[in-house]
Amino acid sequence: MRLLVTGGRTGYLGRHVVAAAEAHDVVAVGSADADVRDRAAVVALLERHRPDAVVHTAYVQSDPDVTAAGAAHVAEAAARVGARMVLVSSDVVFGGSDEPYDESAPPHPVSAYGEAKVAAEAATLASAPDAVAARTSLVLGDGESKHEQLVRSLARGRDGVLFEDERRCPVHVGDLAAALVELAGNDVRGVLHLGGADAVSRLELGRLVARRDGLDPAALRGGLRAELSDPGPVDVRLDSTLAATVLTTRLRGAREFLAP
Repeated sequence: MRLLVTGGRTGYLGRHVVAAAEAHDVVAVGSADADVRDRAAVVALLERHRPDAVVHTAYVQSDPDVTAAGAAHVAEAAARVGARMVLVSSDVVFGGSDEPYDESAPPHPVSAYGEAKVAAEAATLASAPDAVAARTSLVLGDGESKHEQLVRSLARGRDGVLFEDERRCPVHVGDLAAALVELAGNDVRGVLHLGGADAVSRLELGRLVARRDGLDPAALRGGLRAELSDPGPVDVRLDSTLAATVLTTRLRGAREFLAP
């Protein structure tokens, strides 16, 4: 399989997808190869490489044009060359609930980034009948993620808190990368949730990271996201039961992959 990975040159998740796909013919691309906001450039890029599948990891949280229009351009270009499109989406397409979200739950974003991801999903799923929108959560686990870097700085005395009311389903970056490569080569289609097996708060997640790294978990202070003037999504747990039935890749929970 020839697999094109956007964000594969320098992106955190993209680089892991490239590594997970080492058995395949991988084309890693980044913004230096084509600005995803430029439709013509994206079409030309895929016409040049003609992949069998695309895993689209590239996004900019603060730029809806990159996140939404960029995904639409990649999906359109993938369809033009007959490539299977796998979009990496996010749990922020939801606004928060007391119950976990499965794939049947309608999106209801409460942030600009969430709205951009919803638009990216819609464009992807409309582009071809075999396209996949893979929603995931906090991505970490190799020690180099922004989440882990933040925890280490807070545990060493930086001022700040970790929210104890925000619950997510963190996933190991290696597990997620392997699942995306598996999706690129199978026939699963539509929306699929790729969250980790454990639902934890940001504070609990931070304490798990600190303990693994030999730091004092008690040095981390908790706070409430709900008290912010614009809290965004607070409780956005993903129900990833379906993924466990259609994929061979196991998505471990944070309590397992962050164990000391």
